[in-house]
Amino acid sequence: MTTDDILAQLRAEFADTLSDDDRAAVIEAAIATLDHYVFPEVAARLQTGLRDRLAAGSYDDITAPAQLAERLTVELQQESGDRQLRLHHSPHPLPDLDPDARLSAAALAEERHHSSLRNFDLNTVERLQGNIGYLQLYGFEPPEFAGDTLAAALQFLAHTQALIIDLRRNRGGSPAMVALLCSYLLPAYPLVHLNDLYWRPDDSTRQWWTVPHVPAPRYLDRPVYLLTSQDTFSAAEEFAYNLRVLNRVKVIGEHTAGGAHPGRGYRLSDHFWLFVPTGRAINPTTGTNWTETGVIPDVKVPSELALLTAHLMALNALLETQPDGAHFRELQHTLIQVERALNAKRAELISQLKPTLPSPPDAAIVEE
Repeated sequence: MTTDDILAQLRAEFADTLSDDDRAAVIEAAIATLDHYVFPEVAARLQTGLRDRLAAGSYDDITAPAQLAERLTVELQQESGDRQLRLHHSPHPLPDLDPDARLSAAALAEERHHSSLRNFDLNTVERLQGNIGYLQLYGFEPPEFAGDTLAAALQFLAHTQALIIDLRRNRGGSPAMVALLCSYLLPAYPLVHLNDLYWRPDDSTRQWWTVPHVPAPRYLDRPVYLLTSQDTFSAAEEFAYNLRVLNRVKVIGEHTAGGAHPGRGYRLSDHFWLFVPTGRAINPTTGTNWTETGVIPDVKVPSELALLTAHLMALNALLETQPDGAHFRELQHTLIQVERALNAKRAELISQLKPTLPSPPDAAIVEE
C-alpha cells in the first residue's frame, strides 16, 4: 500500500459519518446486548439510562462513529463502575463470526504464530545484580502457547535467591496461564484453590487450582515481588490478588486498574462491537475480588520506582540471612548501587513534577 493509499483511507475513515438511523440502531443493539451483563440489576439500570437519553435526543449531535463509541463507553463505565464495559468502533467492516465456534487448526496455528512473534509476552528474563531474578510479562498467553517458554524462563531463574515479576505493562489474558504461573510459586501438594470464575449466561462456576506437575523447578522458599501500575489489568490483577491473599508475594507499585469481570465481544453492526463482562472473579478466601479498589500494593510507589524499590527490598532481605563471605560483600556493594540509582530516579521524578506543582504562597508583608 502506497502513502497515497494510506492517506486516502485515513481521509475516508475520518470523513465517515453516522446517519440518525445508524446511530439509533447501534444504541438499540447495545441496549439489547446488555442482557448478557454479569449483574442483571446493573444491566437494567444501564438499559433504562440509554433508552431515556436516546428518547430525549441526547445523542442527536453525534455524527462521528468514534465519538459515539467514546461517549457510550464513558456513560456505561461511569454508571456501572466497570472499566471492562466498552463500546468499540472499527473503521473496517467487522467479520460476522460465531463467537462460540471452535477455531480451526489453521486459525489456531496462525494465532500461535502471531503470539510467538511476541515471545508469548514473556518479554524479559534476567539475572539482576545480587542474584535477583527478573521476569517481565506483557500478558498471560494460554499455556498451550506459552508453557514451554515459561518453563525455560523459570529454569533460567532457578538459582536466583529472590524473584521480581514485572506486571506493570501487563493487560491480562488466560486464567489457565495464571494458574500455571501460580503453581510454580506454590508447593505441589496440597493443591491450592486459587480463584473461581462465575459465568452468568449458563449460571456456572469454574474453579481454578494449582497443578500438581510443572515442567521446570518450582520457585519455593524464596521471596517474590510483583510490580504493578495503573495499567496492570484483568488476569494480571488476578495473579497478583491470588498470591497476595495467600501471603506468597509482596506487591510494589501502584493500585491496579480494577478489572475482575471477564467476558466477550458482541458484534452490534458492521463497524461497532461491545465488550460485555459476562462473568466475575470470586476469590475462595475473601469471597470477593479486586474490581472496586484494584489490587492494593504492599508498598505504594510510583510505577517508575517500583523495580528499583523491589530490587532494594530483595537485597535487604537477603543480607539479613546471608553469611559473611564473597556473596555477602557483593550484596552490600549492589545495595549501595541500587540505593543510589533509586535516589537519583526519585530526584528525577520530583524535578519533572516541579513545573506542575503549585507555587507556595507569597510571604505576608508585615508593616511595622
